[in-house]
Amino acid sequence: MTTPKKGPEMSGKNDRFSSSGFILAAIGSSVGLGNMWKFPYITGENGGAAFFLLFIVCLIVIGLPVLLAELAIGRAGRGSAATSFVKAGGSKIFGKLGILQVIAPFLILTFYIIVAGWTLNYAVQSFSGHLYSNPDYEGQFSSFIGGYMPIVWQAVAILITAFVVIKGISGGIEKFNKVLIPGMIILLIGLMIRAVSLPGAGEGVAFFLHPDFSKLSPESALVALGHAFFSLSLGMGILLTYGAYVDKRQSLGTATLAIGAGDLIYAFVAGLIIFPTTASFGIAPDSGPSLVFMALPAAFSAMPFGAFFGGLFFILLAIAALTSSVSLLEVPVSFTMDRWAWSRTKSVIIISILVMLIGLPSALSFGMVPSLSDLGGKNFFDWLDFITSNIMLPIGGLITTLFAGYFWKGAAEAAGLKSKWFKIWLFMLRYIAPILVLLVLLHTTGIIKID
Repeated sequence: MTTPKKGPEMSGKNDRFSSSGFILAAIGSSVGLGNMWKFPYITGENGGAAFFLLFIVCLIVIGLPVLLAELAIGRAGRGSAATSFVKAGGSKIFGKLGILQVIAPFLILTFYIIVAGWTLNYAVQSFSGHLYSNPDYEGQFSSFIGGYMPIVWQAVAILITAFVVIKGISGGIEKFNKVLIPGMIILLIGLMIRAVSLPGAGEGVAFFLHPDFSKLSPESALVALGHAFFSLSLGMGILLTYGAYVDKRQSLGTATLAIGAGDLIYAFVAGLIIFPTTASFGIAPDSGPSLVFMALPAAFSAMPFGAFFGGLFFILLAIAALTSSVSLLEVPVSFTMDRWAWSRTKSVIIISILVMLIGLPSALSFGMVPSLSDLGGKNFFDWLDFITSNIMLPIGGLITTLFAGYFWKGAAEAAGLKSKWFKIWLFMLRYIAPILVLLVLLHTTGIIKID
């Protein structure tokens, strides 16, 4: 009698992505909330189109090589984010180090799912018109996140996420992204057309697209590197995990380019939504929740059919959040199936409950529980975000680059690159990417500052 294999092979009789389904799912994991409220802000702050060009360079130099490495390791190992390193031919130490790329997405999901809940709530409030009944949008938002309702919406968001993941790869994650990603593209185009047609929108477009190279600095380069790394969901085990479900006939090089292009286009169109809208209504394009949940509702309230367009905008954010949360949940689910041979249903249920419970301190750290609201200058939510995004993810990316660049003998065959391109890729992984990832780590943690 043969012993049944553990891992993704058990998740549904060799359940696999189709070629298009895999690319859409990977794009869905990368087009998260950060590109909508962070990318336009850092672009405007660092020279507009000049920064955008710098971002493209960083995407090519650091993003795509690491992305290809993660996909190749995942497909070669056919395991979870932790076990694929060993199954691909690496030493056991990489299996232990790889656990970081399981813990990180799990912790990220505990607070990311909260923001996903915010977007769902605001979509409902906008379509109903209730959001615009009180012009004190800052007060509305503070009152909302400081109460218990975010926990309700957190539960709704995790239930949606769990429902998708429990259906498996082809029947759940792939189908979900095949519906939502085209829907998101339609929303993006529609909202972009509406934004650029607003009175005074031309000023915002010019602010975004005009290259001001005088604003570029070494600091700008590190910001662009960091965003290129994080926007592609690198270092958090998602692409390692998705790689395990990719058919051997799928060209990983082509997939890498498609995913990078999708991330780039989404960021660009997001800028053509945010900047014209903020310029038209005299809103400073600040970063973070203050822009999305406080400033933009004021803009929607002042435009014709604002409740409708506001609802579409928050639906767009919800899609971006949920496609990412599905990817985040699949990582620890894959690990538990691989490590302990749990069924997919058991894995999803247990991990979703843990995500909900461990996420409660983050949900309650906006005023409901004072002891969680000020922990050395940050609340619990912000500390968790800082530790995962600025420390755990760069370390995870560094592990991937070092493994693929120096320790993995099967890299050439797994990547499927021709000799010339393989040499370039290997050079980037050995001598460029590790240094740049380390710089990102030192910069985001505040260890080094460059003017």
